[in-house]
Amino acid sequence: MSAAPEQLYAQREQRFNDAVALKKTDRVPIMPLYVHNFPTLINGVSDKTAGYDHELRWQSTKEATLRFGWNFAPTNDVLASDFFASFGCKQMMWAGEEGGLADDAPHQWVEDEYIEADELEEFIGDPNGFTFNKVFPRMGSKLVGLGQIPLPPLYWFSNAYYLQVLGNMLGIPPLRAALQAFLDMADAQAKTNAANGSYLQEMQDLGYPPTWAAALMPAFDVVSDTFRSLRGSTLDMFRQPDTLLKAVDVMQEATLGLLHAAYAVTGVPRQFIPMHKGAGGFMSDEQFGKFYWPTFKALIEECVEAGITPMPLFEGDYTPRLEFLAELPPGKVAAHFDRIDRKKFKEVCGDVLVFWGNVPSSLLVTGTPQQVKDDVKELIDLFGETGLILDGPGGIPDQARPENVEALAEAVNDYGKL
Repeated sequence: MSAAPEQLYAQREQRFNDAVALKKTDRVPIMPLYVHNFPTLINGVSDKTAGYDHELRWQSTKEATLRFGWNFAPTNDVLASDFFASFGCKQMMWAGEEGGLADDAPHQWVEDEYIEADELEEFIGDPNGFTFNKVFPRMGSKLVGLGQIPLPPLYWFSNAYYLQVLGNMLGIPPLRAALQAFLDMADAQAKTNAANGSYLQEMQDLGYPPTWAAALMPAFDVVSDTFRSLRGSTLDMFRQPDTLLKAVDVMQEATLGLLHAAYAVTGVPRQFIPMHKGAGGFMSDEQFGKFYWPTFKALIEECVEAGITPMPLFEGDYTPRLEFLAELPPGKVAAHFDRIDRKKFKEVCGDVLVFWGNVPSSLLVTGTPQQVKDDVKELIDLFGETGLILDGPGGIPDQARPENVEALAEAVNDYGKL
């Protein structure tokens, strides 16, 4: 007789926790960190449709989880297209004419200098006001009214008489249009939240825990990705390093606050941390140690202190950073890797971090099932006794062949029962 859903749920949670703690598990778990369009594409659904039809997207994710033997209910990280459309998003492009991409194209980030170099000090001095009056209008075409009529500091309106002034200002057409865009954002987000909530409840009833509930970028990545761009932040490291560090500190304070807020709301004790600019090739070890590592390490330690398992996705090649990673709390971090020297990782970090991911996209998309199995066997031989979770380099690639994804589960049955 098969186990009850609540028993399966507990077993899967324990299997993940044991792997993170570098304990031997009963079998190697398969746990996509996230999925994008893979579950919908294998059902013949275009990326355009997937971005707007939230119920269909989550149902496809449920079917994929059951079909391919995944241990957790993965987050479907296709960002809701109707949400971006609600405020005329300029920072993201998505499938369909409204989003600017072909119907079968994955969403794309538009990196730019949304804060200019000579504005960074102004942002640091008043991050809330600057974001409201200058960053928001640059992010969304329907939010331009926020920059046309600069508002005084909000605490100026703490008098009931002066609040009438605010009421008058909010009624001015450009500001009124921006307020309507915020309401449209709320409505769009409510739709995807409802579909997501139904999916998570269905998966819980079947015995599947959620992989994670919220994503937080390290402070440096927020500054580089969303404010200054790679070009801008790289120049800042040379031209105004102290100002850049102050901006990173501002974002660190906000990041730690959001960490605790997300945990309080969701109750999911796993925090996804996508890392974009810390890999080898983006900056020297000296720069990494000065601009990136201190706030990232502090974020990890804050997670651990709060009883949250941090789930950093080390995007790019992190082989040059292994000596840094060895400083992380042993047996507490679910370290997911894109590209890395596996043997060197085991030598430097094998007694500190679980090894998660790293089955190459090239194999999952263009390889054969046997090639996938051979790669999984190599991983199990290296890490099966010391902490291993199987996945692609960053979730399951959109264009992965279904038979190759099935090969992950087949390889666990062949080699991964420990």
